Amino acid sequence: MNGWCDMDLLEAARQRHSVRDYKDIPLGDSVVAELNAYIEELNAQSGLKMQLAVNEPKAFGSVKAHIMPHYGRFRNAVNYVALIGEKNDAVVEKCGYYGEHIVLRAQQMGLNTCWIGGSYKKVPSEFSLGKNDRIIAVILIGYGATPGRAHRSKSVADVLRASCEVTEWVMRGAECALLAPTAINQQRFIIEYDGENVAIRARRGLFSTLDLGIVKYHFEIGSGRKL
Repeated sequence: MNGWCDMDLLEAARQRHSVRDYKDIPLGDSVVAELNAYIEELNAQSGLKMQLAVNEPKAFGSVKAHIMPHYGRFRNAVNYVALIGEKNDAVVEKCGYYGEHIVLRAQQMGLNTCWIGGSYKKVPSEFSLGKNDRIIAVILIGYGATPGRAHRSKSVADVLRASCEVTEWVMRGAECALLAPTAINQQRFIIEYDGENVAIRARRGLFSTLDLGIVKYHFEIGSGRKL
């Protein structure tokens, strides 16, 4: 598919589901060019060094189907975005925040995705890495054999802590935050509202710092406000 479909970010967030089984179809030159242009734009904003690998089978094995602990079976997992930067909590959260921009843009383009925080083979030779740079996580991308499916979710009451009446924009933000992909669907975050400001913090859990950045972007999409 070339170009964008008629889908806003909120609708993309609602339709996005993690996909592990991909069709054996190349992305195509125009799609690769569009993704690379967007990644370059995000890198300029963030200071990250995110890079797209196309038709690269080493990270997930040379076989068509590959089983990974915690994630299950993958098929035709040969295209992915490597999230690259110096490894510290601020950078890891930033990878989540800006990586989810790519996920939702891909959804708008008719592509499917899956976040992978570990259990893949890092292939530094495929990327341009500085001395202190690390591949922090990757995002699989391609044409899904299925659109994926929704998983069980916590409720707003489970994640929202408010010391006063909750306004509509906070509720919308919290609802969209619960659509965010998190490691093994743990949703280990808390949204705090004091009547004026919102703060989102991660609770202890697997890849929770990466998840925090993803969740913050979703909250901004739903609420229409920057954190």
